[in-house]
Amino acid sequence: MSKINQTIPEFKAEAFHKGEFKTITSEDVKGKWAIFLFYPADFTFVCPTELEDMAKHYEELQSLGVEVYSVSTDTHFVHKAWHDTSEAIGKIQYPMLGDPTGRIARGFDVMIEEEGVALRGTFLADPDGVIKVAELHDLGIGRSAKDMLRKVKAAQYVRDNDGEVCPAAWEAGQETLTPSLDLVGKI
Repeated sequence: MSKINQTIPEFKAEAFHKGEFKTITSEDVKGKWAIFLFYPADFTFVCPTELEDMAKHYEELQSLGVEVYSVSTDTHFVHKAWHDTSEAIGKIQYPMLGDPTGRIARGFDVMIEEEGVALRGTFLADPDGVIKVAELHDLGIGRSAKDMLRKVKAAQYVRDNDGEVCPAAWEAGQETLTPSLDLVGKI
């Protein structure tokens, strides 16, 4: 079943964030936009490239009122060890949630049960905790933070401009569409 327009699942998790361990709950997430960036495991190959890519866009995401939460089935202790030893992961300023039981991954339907790890799943939730973007990738295919940033801007535009929609590859400042009978068959 699609996660689009579903509320994020309830969770409580330990996270490594800015040199400290913190408890983060699904209730803490609400009130601002949130990206959940699921990945299979720490100390791997594609994962650090994706997390570093997101770190490069984190400041801009923060300026848009977005918090990023990376999530794997590793513990917050493993996240700290990875952060302390990897140049790429050392750049991360967003919370790294530990999900050793897989409860969060199951709640987002990205758990690979036979492997005990999560798919590469990316979810954008609005300030009400409602999922507006859901994207899944096979384990060998990395994601683009730049494209997720574009999707954030489109989701925020649609939320703030009732009745308008963003066409394919829409970038902030470009023309949008207002669906109506007049447009049918003319695009």
